[in-house]
Amino acid sequence: MPDTTTFDLPISGMTCASCAGRVERALAKVPGVNSVTVNLANERAHVDTAAHTDPQTLIDAVSRAGYGATLSQDRHAEADQKARHLHHERWALLLAILLALPLVLPMLLSPLGVHGMLPAWLQFALATPVQFILGARFYVAAWKAVRAGAGNMDLLVAIGTSAGYGLSVYQWLHAAPGTTPHLYFEASAVVIALVLLGKYLESRAKRY
Repeated sequence: MPDTTTFDLPISGMTCASCAGRVERALAKVPGVNSVTVNLANERAHVDTAAHTDPQTLIDAVSRAGYGATLSQDRHAEADQKARHLHHERWALLLAILLALPLVLPMLLSPLGVHGMLPAWLQFALATPVQFILGARFYVAAWKAVRAGAGNMDLLVAIGTSAGYGLSVYQWLHAAPGTTPHLYFEASAVVIALVLLGKYLESRAKRY
Protein backbone atom coordinates (compact mmCIF):
# COMPACT_ATOMS: atom_id res chain seq x y z
CA MET A 1 0.00 0.00 0.00
CA PRO A 2 1.52 3.39 -0.96
CA ASP A 3 2.49 5.90 1.69
CA THR A 4 -0.13 8.49 2.53
CA THR A 5 -0.11 12.05 3.85
CA THR A 6 -2.77 13.82 5.89
CA PHE A 7 -3.59 17.51 5.52
CA ASP A 8 -5.73 19.52 7.92
CA LEU A 9 -6.94 22.59 6.01
CA PRO A 10 -8.75 25.56 7.60
CA ILE A 11 -11.63 26.47 5.25
CA SER A 12 -13.21 29.93 4.99
CA GLY A 13 -16.46 31.04 3.38
CA MET A 14 -18.69 28.11 4.34
CA THR A 15 -22.13 29.12 5.60
CA CYS A 16 -24.19 25.91 5.50
CA ALA A 17 -24.07 22.14 5.11
CA SER A 18 -24.32 22.40 1.33
CA CYS A 19 -21.16 24.55 1.34
CA ALA A 20 -19.33 21.83 3.26
CA GLY A 21 -20.59 19.29 0.75
CA ARG A 22 -19.30 21.33 -2.19
CA VAL A 23 -15.87 21.67 -0.58
CA GLU A 24 -15.80 17.95 0.12
CA ARG A 25 -16.70 17.06 -3.47
CA ALA A 26 -14.14 19.52 -4.87
CA LEU A 27 -11.36 18.02 -2.77
CA ALA A 28 -12.41 14.46 -3.57
CA LYS A 29 -11.88 15.14 -7.29
CA VAL A 30 -8.20 16.07 -6.82
CA PRO A 31 -5.93 13.27 -8.12
CA GLY A 32 -4.27 11.41 -5.26
CA VAL A 33 -6.96 12.14 -2.66
CA ASN A 34 -8.09 9.01 -0.82
CA SER A 35 -10.68 10.43 1.56
CA VAL A 36 -12.07 13.80 2.66
CA THR A 37 -14.01 14.91 5.73
CA VAL A 38 -15.20 18.51 6.03
CA ASN A 39 -16.39 19.80 9.39
CA LEU A 40 -18.62 22.87 9.08
CA ALA A 41 -18.58 23.64 12.82
CA ASN A 42 -14.81 24.07 13.12
CA GLU A 43 -14.33 25.04 9.44
CA ARG A 44 -11.69 22.43 8.67
CA ALA A 45 -11.12 19.79 6.01
CA HIS A 46 -9.31 16.58 6.91
CA VAL A 47 -7.78 15.15 3.73
CA ASP A 48 -5.92 11.85 3.31
CA THR A 49 -3.83 11.80 0.14
CA ALA A 50 -1.05 9.92 -1.57
CA ALA A 51 2.38 10.96 -0.32
CA HIS A 52 3.28 12.79 -3.55
CA THR A 53 0.21 15.08 -3.50
CA ASP A 54 1.01 18.78 -3.60
CA PRO A 55 -1.08 20.61 -0.96
CA GLN A 56 -1.38 23.59 -3.31
CA THR A 57 -3.60 21.49 -5.60
CA LEU A 58 -5.99 21.04 -2.66
CA ILE A 59 -6.04 24.77 -1.95
CA ASP A 60 -6.63 25.53 -5.63
CA ALA A 61 -9.53 23.05 -5.77
CA VAL A 62 -11.22 24.73 -2.81
CA SER A 63 -10.67 28.14 -4.39
CA ARG A 64 -12.28 27.03 -7.67
CA ALA A 65 -15.29 25.86 -5.66
CA GLY A 66 -15.70 29.42 -4.34
CA TYR A 67 -14.14 29.07 -0.88
CA GLY A 68 -10.81 29.72 0.79
CA ALA A 69 -8.26 27.28 2.19
CA THR A 70 -4.84 27.50 3.81
CA LEU A 71 -2.38 25.07 5.30
CA SER A 72 -2.93 24.53 8.99
CA GLN A 73 -1.10 27.00 11.23
CA ASP A 74 0.00 26.57 14.83
CA ARG A 75 -2.73 27.00 17.43
CA HIS A 76 -1.51 30.39 18.67
CA ALA A 77 -1.51 31.85 15.15
CA GLU A 78 -5.00 30.50 14.51
CA ALA A 79 -6.25 31.90 17.84
CA ASP A 80 -4.84 35.34 16.97
CA GLN A 81 -6.45 35.21 13.53
CA LYS A 82 -9.84 34.31 15.03
CA ALA A 83 -9.52 37.14 17.56
CA ARG A 84 -8.83 39.66 14.79
CA HIS A 85 -11.73 38.30 12.76
CA LEU A 86 -14.10 38.58 15.74
CA HIS A 87 -12.93 42.15 16.38
CA HIS A 88 -13.66 43.05 12.73
CA GLU A 89 -17.08 41.37 12.91
CA ARG A 90 -17.96 43.33 16.05
CA TRP A 91 -17.11 46.72 14.54
CA ALA A 92 -18.92 45.93 11.29
CA LEU A 93 -22.03 45.00 13.28
CA LEU A 94 -21.92 48.14 15.44
CA LEU A 95 -21.53 50.40 12.40
CA ALA A 96 -24.39 48.66 10.59
CA ILE A 97 -26.67 49.12 13.61
CA LEU A 98 -25.73 52.80 14.00
CA LEU A 99 -26.47 53.49 10.33
CA ALA A 100 -29.64 51.39 10.11
CA LEU A 101 -31.24 52.61 13.35
CA PRO A 102 -32.16 56.12 12.09
CA LEU A 103 -33.81 54.49 9.06
CA VAL A 104 -35.99 52.28 11.26
CA LEU A 105 -36.71 54.81 14.00
CA PRO A 106 -39.64 56.59 12.23
CA MET A 107 -41.40 53.24 11.79
CA LEU A 108 -40.84 52.35 15.46
CA LEU A 109 -42.18 55.71 16.65
CA SER A 110 -45.25 55.65 14.40
CA PRO A 111 -47.40 53.53 16.80
CA LEU A 112 -46.69 56.14 19.50
CA GLY A 113 -48.20 58.88 17.39
CA VAL A 114 -44.89 60.33 16.25
CA HIS A 115 -45.02 60.58 12.47
CA GLY A 116 -42.20 61.65 10.23
CA MET A 117 -39.86 60.44 7.53
CA LEU A 118 -36.21 61.12 6.85
CA PRO A 119 -35.48 62.97 3.60
CA ALA A 120 -34.73 60.63 0.71
CA TRP A 121 -31.18 61.95 0.34
CA LEU A 122 -30.46 61.20 4.02
CA GLN A 123 -31.88 57.68 3.73
CA PHE A 124 -29.65 57.16 0.69
CA ALA A 125 -26.62 58.48 2.59
CA LEU A 126 -27.24 56.14 5.54
CA ALA A 127 -28.07 53.03 3.52
CA THR A 128 -25.29 53.24 0.91
CA PRO A 129 -22.31 52.47 3.20
CA VAL A 130 -24.26 49.60 4.76
CA GLN A 131 -25.04 48.18 1.33
CA PHE A 132 -21.68 48.53 -0.40
CA ILE A 133 -19.05 48.81 2.36
CA LEU A 134 -20.31 46.73 5.28
CA GLY A 135 -22.20 44.50 2.84
CA ALA A 136 -19.33 44.14 0.36
CA ARG A 137 -18.50 40.71 1.80
CA PHE A 138 -21.83 39.38 0.52
CA TYR A 139 -21.15 40.56 -3.03
CA VAL A 140 -17.67 39.01 -3.00
CA ALA A 141 -18.95 35.67 -1.69
CA ALA A 142 -21.92 35.77 -4.08
CA TRP A 143 -19.64 36.33 -7.08
CA LYS A 144 -17.43 33.41 -6.02
CA ALA A 145 -20.51 31.19 -5.74
CA VAL A 146 -21.81 32.22 -9.17
CA ARG A 147 -18.39 31.70 -10.72
CA ALA A 148 -18.31 28.20 -9.23
CA GLY A 149 -21.81 27.49 -10.58
CA ALA A 150 -23.33 27.26 -7.11
CA GLY A 151 -25.56 29.25 -4.80
CA ASN A 152 -25.28 30.16 -1.13
CA MET A 153 -26.79 32.37 1.55
CA ASP A 154 -24.55 35.30 0.58
CA LEU A 155 -25.98 35.22 -2.94
CA LEU A 156 -29.51 35.44 -1.54
CA VAL A 157 -28.56 38.35 0.73
CA ALA A 158 -26.86 40.20 -2.12
CA ILE A 159 -29.82 39.76 -4.50
CA GLY A 160 -32.50 40.57 -1.93
CA THR A 161 -30.88 43.68 -0.47
CA SER A 162 -29.81 44.94 -3.90
CA ALA A 163 -33.42 44.70 -5.07
CA GLY A 164 -34.67 46.81 -2.16
CA TYR A 165 -31.84 49.32 -2.48
CA GLY A 166 -32.11 49.56 -6.28
CA LEU A 167 -35.89 50.02 -6.22
CA SER A 168 -35.52 52.77 -3.63
CA VAL A 169 -33.00 54.65 -5.78
CA TYR A 170 -35.29 54.31 -8.81
CA GLN A 171 -38.35 55.53 -6.87
CA TRP A 172 -36.39 58.47 -5.49
CA LEU A 173 -34.96 59.59 -8.84
CA HIS A 174 -38.28 59.25 -10.66
CA ALA A 175 -40.53 60.80 -8.02
CA ALA A 176 -42.58 63.82 -9.03
CA PRO A 177 -41.34 67.12 -7.56
CA GLY A 178 -42.78 67.78 -4.12
CA THR A 179 -43.84 64.16 -3.51
CA THR A 180 -42.42 61.65 -1.06
CA PRO A 181 -41.94 58.25 -2.71
CA HIS A 182 -42.15 55.00 -0.77
CA LEU A 183 -38.57 53.86 -0.21
CA TYR A 184 -37.10 50.61 1.08
CA PHE A 185 -33.64 51.70 2.16
CA GLU A 186 -34.39 50.66 5.74
CA ALA A 187 -35.30 47.12 4.65
CA SER A 188 -32.00 46.46 2.88
CA ALA A 189 -29.96 48.04 5.69
CA VAL A 190 -31.76 46.10 8.43
CA VAL A 191 -31.41 42.77 6.60
CA ILE A 192 -27.65 43.31 6.27
CA ALA A 193 -27.38 44.36 9.93
CA LEU A 194 -29.27 41.25 11.07
CA VAL A 195 -27.14 38.93 8.94
CA LEU A 196 -24.00 40.60 10.32
CA LEU A 197 -25.39 39.98 13.81
CA GLY A 198 -25.72 36.30 12.95
CA LYS A 199 -22.18 36.23 11.54
CA TYR A 200 -20.83 37.84 14.70
CA LEU A 201 -22.64 35.42 17.01
CA GLU A 202 -21.42 32.50 14.90
CA SER A 203 -17.80 33.70 15.03
CA ARG A 204 -18.06 34.29 18.78
CA ALA A 205 -19.49 30.82 19.37
CA LYS A 206 -16.72 29.19 17.32
CA ARG A 207 -14.05 31.03 19.28
CA TYR A 208 -15.43 30.26 22.73
